[in-house]
Amino acid sequence: MSQITSQAFILGMSALGAGVAMLAGIGVGLGQGIAGSKALEGIARQPEARGTLTSTMFIIFAMIETSIIFALVVAIILVFANPLYKLVS
Repeated sequence: MSQITSQAFILGMSALGAGVAMLAGIGVGLGQGIAGSKALEGIARQPEARGTLTSTMFIIFAMIETSIIFALVVAIILVFANPLYKLVS
């Protein structure tokens, strides 16, 4: 039975962490879907507030999207520029 080196362990856990970070996409999709449906419900109930609801919805979408962008940056750092790998090499 072979031993797992510390470098292989760091690389494996980094890949796992990157995968978990990308699971944030599920939450982003759900959040945008809920926000969009609630905005459409509001427009259906009060059509004269369409402009306000639409602009607010797009601002909320932009704020929600930042979370997946941060998760993507973390995943890319863990996979390609792993700062932990230099500690054990």
